[in-house]
Amino acid sequence: MAVKISMTVNGKPVSAEVEARTLLVTFIREHLRLTGTHVGCDTAQCGACTVHMNGKAVKACSMLAMQAEGAQILTIEGVAKADGTLHPMQAAFKEHHGLQCGFCTPGMVMSALEFAKNKPGASEQEVRESLEGNLCRCTGYHNIVKAIMAGSKTMAASK
Repeated sequence: MAVKISMTVNGKPVSAEVEARTLLVTFIREHLRLTGTHVGCDTAQCGACTVHMNGKAVKACSMLAMQAEGAQILTIEGVAKADGTLHPMQAAFKEHHGLQCGFCTPGMVMSALEFAKNKPGASEQEVRESLEGNLCRCTGYHNIVKAIMAGSKTMAASK
C-alpha cells in the first residue's frame, strides 16, 4: 500500500508516494539521494543513520518515513552553511581527527550536535556516555570525544 508523505528536509519541502513500510533512512537515501545518512546495522544500535527530526536526534533506521509526516528533518548534508562553511562541530571533527574511515561520522556529528546544544560545558565522561548509541569501529573514540568537546565549546561561545 502506498502512502503520500510530506516533510521538510534540510529546509526544503519534499513529498513523495512511498510504500507504507518504507523506513525514513531509505526515504532519505534512495528517494532524496542524500547518502550522508548511513545504514549500518538496521537495528538502531550503531547510530550511523542518526538525523534530527524536529530538533531531536533520532535513528532513521528504526522509524517509518510516514512517521515523519509534516516534520522538519535535518541530515548531515544540511548542517554546513550553504556556502560550504563547516558547522563548528564538523570543523572540530576535522581539526581533532574525530574520524577515520568516516562511516560513523555523520551519525556521530548529528548526535553530538543535539548533545552539545542540550549540555554545553559537559565533562569528558558525559560526552563518552552520550556516545553510547553510536558505534565506531576505527578510532577508539578518543579523538571523537576531543572533537565533541571542542565543537561544543565553540558552539557555546558563539551563542
